[in-house]
Amino acid sequence: MTSKVSESQASICVELGERSYDIEIAGGLLQRAGEMISTRLGKRRCAILTDENVAALHLEKLHQSLTEAGLSHGTIVLPPGEATKNFTPLAKACQELLQMEIERGDLIIAFGGGVIGDFAGFAASILRRGMSFVQIPTTLLSQVDSSVGGKTGINTAQGKNLVGTFHQPSLVLIDSDVLDTLPARELRAGYAEVVKYGLIDDPVFFSWLEEFGERILAGDVQARTHAIATSCRAKARIVAQDERESGVRALLNLGHTFGHALEAWAGYDGSLLHGEAISIGMVMAFELSQNLGYCEAGAASRIEQHFKSVGLPTRIADIAGQSGPHADELLKTMAQDKKVKNGKLVFIMTRNIGESFIDSEVPMEALATYVQSQCSASTST
Repeated sequence: MTSKVSESQASICVELGERSYDIEIAGGLLQRAGEMISTRLGKRRCAILTDENVAALHLEKLHQSLTEAGLSHGTIVLPPGEATKNFTPLAKACQELLQMEIERGDLIIAFGGGVIGDFAGFAASILRRGMSFVQIPTTLLSQVDSSVGGKTGINTAQGKNLVGTFHQPSLVLIDSDVLDTLPARELRAGYAEVVKYGLIDDPVFFSWLEEFGERILAGDVQARTHAIATSCRAKARIVAQDERESGVRALLNLGHTFGHALEAWAGYDGSLLHGEAISIGMVMAFELSQNLGYCEAGAASRIEQHFKSVGLPTRIADIAGQSGPHADELLKTMAQDKKVKNGKLVFIMTRNIGESFIDSEVPMEALATYVQSQCSASTST
């Protein structure tokens, strides 16, 4: 295991032929965003989509950077939170973008966390039949996951991200300094997605995280940059192999079938953040794998211990302000998951830490029994 970290910046290419793009990672990139956009993508008018929280903290700095680079720009500020990711705000934002007289050759900038990135990317994919966009993610979760790979979308009453497109960005700019203003809870939620990359196929990275995880959350610049870069390299490699999730890219959904169902049950009201749901979901995926005899005993306990050590929830009972779902409710939501194929749920199972695999043959009876046990435990605590 590598016990030293020296990475302070990184440049990663997502290899997709003519649609390849770079991910740039370093502190202070926000001040250079205008210059980097202008140099790589040319002088274009820009429309920034952001939320109220990010606007209050960072928007002036981005405006100044674009102005200094000679890029004219307008801004749409949206309410924060998952509730923004639905049809009504999307329609309103598209109308405002058209009122700005944004042309097809102009540029949309997604400036925020995963909600804004998914939302703005979807708007870019449908406006004028497809516009270029740049991701400037401002949360750890969006920096290591949702800003890379071209998944865009909005939520519906039936579940999370069930309406969307694949639309790759033209550039991803990750400023690790903006994480200094992120609330501790949001930072921890993003960290769950970092751990995911170790659990999928990189046990050495997971061991490294067990040693350095608390330093990442405490603000160690080099440890933080190394974690972001390692995560982005892993995702870039998988996306290059399987852009539209017809195969190996599904591994990135480890824990997400459970997690997305829990998010839908919680109602996207802030009581359960995406990364928190995925933390619980990954523990559940490992436990179900153990129950089915796939996974070595002790793996689930090890990852649960690590998540607990950094303050992440690991059980349904850990969700604040909720009495616990009924098993039937969760199973019904899971049946609407995007990974359902020919009426069967496709799960990401695991043989051990770093040995995940795709399984479309999980016995429904075993799944229902396990979900029932977890829901019963949550209502009895």
